Amino acid sequence: MADQSTKTAPGPRTEASEGFVRGLGLFDSVMVVVGIMIGSGIFIVSADMARKIGSSGGLLLAWAITGALTIAAALSYGELASMIPRAGGMYTYLTEAYSPMWGFLYGWTLFGVIQTGTIAAVAVAFARFTGVLWPGISEANYLIAPVHITSGYAISLSTAQLLGIVVIILLTWTNCRGLEYGKIVQNLFTATKTIALVGLIVVGLFFGWNAEAVRENFTHMWHVSGQVPLATGLDAVTIFGLFVALSIAQSGSLFAADSWHDITFAADEVRDPQRTLPRALAIGTVLVIVLYLLANVAYLAVLPLHALQSAPDDRVATAMLRAVFPSYGPAVVALLIMISAVGCINGLVLAGARVYYAMSRHGLFFKSAGKLNRSRVPGWALVVQGLWAAFLVLPRTYDPLTHTYGNLYSNLLDYIISSALIFYVLTIAGIFRLRKKQPDAERPYRVPGYPVVPALYIVGAFIVLVLLFVYRPATTWPGLVITLFGLPIYLLLRRTMGAERACWLTPVMLSEAKHPARSEVKLTTET
Repeated sequence: MADQSTKTAPGPRTEASEGFVRGLGLFDSVMVVVGIMIGSGIFIVSADMARKIGSSGGLLLAWAITGALTIAAALSYGELASMIPRAGGMYTYLTEAYSPMWGFLYGWTLFGVIQTGTIAAVAVAFARFTGVLWPGISEANYLIAPVHITSGYAISLSTAQLLGIVVIILLTWTNCRGLEYGKIVQNLFTATKTIALVGLIVVGLFFGWNAEAVRENFTHMWHVSGQVPLATGLDAVTIFGLFVALSIAQSGSLFAADSWHDITFAADEVRDPQRTLPRALAIGTVLVIVLYLLANVAYLAVLPLHALQSAPDDRVATAMLRAVFPSYGPAVVALLIMISAVGCINGLVLAGARVYYAMSRHGLFFKSAGKLNRSRVPGWALVVQGLWAAFLVLPRTYDPLTHTYGNLYSNLLDYIISSALIFYVLTIAGIFRLRKKQPDAERPYRVPGYPVVPALYIVGAFIVLVLLFVYRPATTWPGLVITLFGLPIYLLLRRTMGAERACWLTPVMLSEAKHPARSEVKLTTET
């Protein structure tokens, strides 16, 4: 059968014979990048960033730094994506550059917290803002009251949690039906929320222009006020204090701009991936960063800095629109975030499952996750991901002093931001390693400005990491522990799930990158 497939499908193909469907063009790929990047973060995180930095100029500079780091990373990733255009993205690149262990540690963290935790967080954010329109949807409206497991943890089911789980199940189901369904949902919701975000910016800059706020925010851009102390005796008044504040604030802005690389997880379903992926990464990240910067300018054009810092529940966009349209501003923002959340969750669901598929093909995940269903998508990988993300919606944290409940996934995501940055740095450092390790490998796209562009990202991200570990240890060291906990699991999998195949993984992956048509036929015969 393999020989027959090879004869009937010479040269480039739109679809893989009995394998993945190459159904994502450049526009679709850009929509995945944009759709996953724009979640609920841009409408919220600026309040906390403003409190950490204490000045409007510092807030805009922090977002500019985020933009520079993100775009540099995206331009660098393009080389890896064109060199190894296979499903798995960062998992595949880390495995190729270093070893299967590093790829697994990333995949373990992605499944355990990064991807599934973000899906859970955005799903509950969707439910929270649905509650603005329908008050019955609330985290305090319990179907099952909190059942305390320990003094600090409980499990509950509120109407908001239930709606979040329903959204996860629904979008998992649509993606199980085939790439075309996931693509339609992604393109529709991403286009809608991008237009809506542009509308939010236009409203702030042209209809909500507040001369007093503009004078305060832009005449005295570096005046520090309302700042939360960074540490004992350290604030953003000094140059070093501002440097630390800008670095620590990146935990919010980088999270809001994260997951830009998820399109590389689905490389096997992208048409002409060696050209399309680098272009999609560049176009998508630049577009989103420009919109993010303009959104923050719009916030500062309407709200004085102190109002931005004290926005109720950190809902900066809601506070801005309430100032412009007092009667229906909050409802408009709620609808905007609901649309944004659906597009973000769908992209995360679509992309994440392809990593577990790739891991399974190499014996590092459940065997069933490495099979495609009738619709030629990794159905079991989607289901496992959806089940774990839905479960993460249920556990709650409990503060006995204030008698308030939080969400476990929120804490986990705080912990894992630093670990995610470590994987980014390692992956981009892999460009240098692979140029030495495989100098003759085909690279249809090379990083512009090499070695300066990838080196700037590595240095910038490393500085942010060091300062986070020094000044925010409570939310950084636990993430490292979560990641390292995957090491004994990896060693166990090598013995129990046949991961010894990893010893020949790198040659096979390199062969697949050079001969994608042949690898697609090999995939179907093994499955």
